[in-house]
Amino acid sequence: MANADYDVLIIGSGPAGLTAGLYCSRAKLKTVIIEKANLGGNIINAEVVENFPGFPQGISGAELSSNMISQVLGYGVELKQSEVTSIGLIGGFKEITATDGQYLAKAVIVAGGGRRKKLGVPGEDEFVGKGISFCAMCDGNRFAGKAVAVIGGGDGGLSEGLYLAKLASKVTIIEIDSKLHASAVLQEKARVNPKVDILSSTTVEEISGDTEVKSIVIKNVETGSKSNLRVSGVLFAIGLEPEVEYLQGMLELDSDGYIVVTRLMETNVPGIFAAGDIRSESVRQAVAAAGDGAVAAVSAENFIRRM
Repeated sequence: MANADYDVLIIGSGPAGLTAGLYCSRAKLKTVIIEKANLGGNIINAEVVENFPGFPQGISGAELSSNMISQVLGYGVELKQSEVTSIGLIGGFKEITATDGQYLAKAVIVAGGGRRKKLGVPGEDEFVGKGISFCAMCDGNRFAGKAVAVIGGGDGGLSEGLYLAKLASKVTIIEIDSKLHASAVLQEKARVNPKVDILSSTTVEEISGDTEVKSIVIKNVETGSKSNLRVSGVLFAIGLEPEVEYLQGMLELDSDGYIVVTRLMETNVPGIFAAGDIRSESVRQAVAAAGDGAVAAVSAENFIRRM
């Protein structure tokens, strides 16, 4: 049997993947993390993370990710920028195909998170980068003194909206459900901010403009009435969907496409584990993702020791 390139290959460098890497490396397992986008995952876009233990004053998502990356590098974890396109089984190992080549590993931890959901409305694709944004901290200065709509009433939407309220003239939070889903603390901050309006039971039907976004058509889902809201920007915060196309037919997925795991983060394929937002029934919180990563790493270590 040929030797594996790595003991553990981790897909994704968010809190789940980085924590898994930390635990694997401390267990003296040769470990690599493969990330196709930004190192640190989606949390790097968060202006401030207030609910991660150990930071009573909060910490920016970028700094939190940077600290995690420095920590795993200090323990010898390799980080590679590449995209995994398939996983196969060969000679007792996992064969991972990525855009930069192939890898053999004894165990795999899938912690790839997801991609941003789309509304599927006219103008959504045409105005990306022309008023449509996915990151308030990245693009906020473009909307200084202007009216902006934020689609999504969860923690992400309100956090982004509150950041934009420091710069924009007005921020309108749009939520399809009858109530917001963000934490009570964020909801209270939004409701007392004079620059923030909240429209619940509302959907965006169209995004329009010329060279830039000028307005959106919104609809009240209870009455069916439509109206035009003049805005210069639209920020999407409607969540993520799992990126699991390369796992179709191999791993068991739930009805929404998330990876089904046991309490030990085991998938239906021995030696493949899943952690973080990509797993079924995740609560989609950074601290929970980190916990998943630790569990997956310990499970991977135990699996390898039994090989």
